Amino acid sequence: MTAKTPLEPIASRYTGKDIVSLTQFDRPSVELLFDTITQLKKRVETERMLSLLKKHIVGLFFFEPSSRTFSSFSVAVKRLGGNTLEMQEAGKASSSVKGETLEDMGRVMENYLDAIIMRHPEVGSVEKVARAVSIPVLNAGDGSGEHPTQGLMDMFTMLEHRKSLDGIRVLISGDLLYGRTVHSLLFGLSLFSGVRVTLLSPERLRLPAMLIDTYRSRGITITEIHSESDIPADCDVWYWTRVQKERFDDLAEYERIKNAFILTPELVKQKGSDTLILMHPLPRVGEIEPAVDDDPRAVYFTRQVKNGMYTRMALLTMVLGAL
Repeated sequence: MTAKTPLEPIASRYTGKDIVSLTQFDRPSVELLFDTITQLKKRVETERMLSLLKKHIVGLFFFEPSSRTFSSFSVAVKRLGGNTLEMQEAGKASSSVKGETLEDMGRVMENYLDAIIMRHPEVGSVEKVARAVSIPVLNAGDGSGEHPTQGLMDMFTMLEHRKSLDGIRVLISGDLLYGRTVHSLLFGLSLFSGVRVTLLSPERLRLPAMLIDTYRSRGITITEIHSESDIPADCDVWYWTRVQKERFDDLAEYERIKNAFILTPELVKQKGSDTLILMHPLPRVGEIEPAVDDDPRAVYFTRQVKNGMYTRMALLTMVLGAL
């Protein structure tokens, strides 16, 4: 089998492509994806189960803990009529414990599968597998690098709410240094015009200056703030994230800053507009008080999660040429 070059631009031609990074996308590619998500969402709401992938088997190899992303991908394949080969603790269950490289694992598995979905704690690990195999590889999170399918589902959720991503105003709070969901989201939003983003994070977890410069050069207006009192009153979206314990070697430092910014009903009442939506990539570990869940503007357990399944359904059908 002939290996391919990953990170190829999508350029609205999804069939056979890897989904490794948001940098592969341009605006037409994203808009085509959003149209496909909308179509599949309507079909699933009426038909429940589809048969677009009835001839396909997809492998899920997760070397890092996951519940939502793993389940979302697994259900996405099954709702499309496909089958899965699943390893949720691939680091323990695969031959990697014997020293097998990721590339060799991929070369073996492509003989059995039509696509590979992979999560791994090392940045660039998914791209290594994508370079080694000829079947499509989808990145389900590579360490602190990217989480492209999360970024795309979050953008779609914002689009559903606001009807356009041009001119959207987003507050992003929490771990901006290691937050792969944040990195993917920001690049995705940079494909649209007039986007304004406010960043709120502990000093230790600020978005690197190099990335801020990159996103500014791509047209996003970025403002950094250091207190909840500075949150703009006109935000369309608050995107809260957790401080990630697994990225810290010094647990004392993690304990010191993990709850630097907590989303409370009082904060939403004071600073949130009536048209705001509250989002979170999950899991949460204390940075959103449970009482916020009852706010009708909170979509992290409802629309946002369900849109993850629809987004992954759309990507799978498109890269496998099943539409």
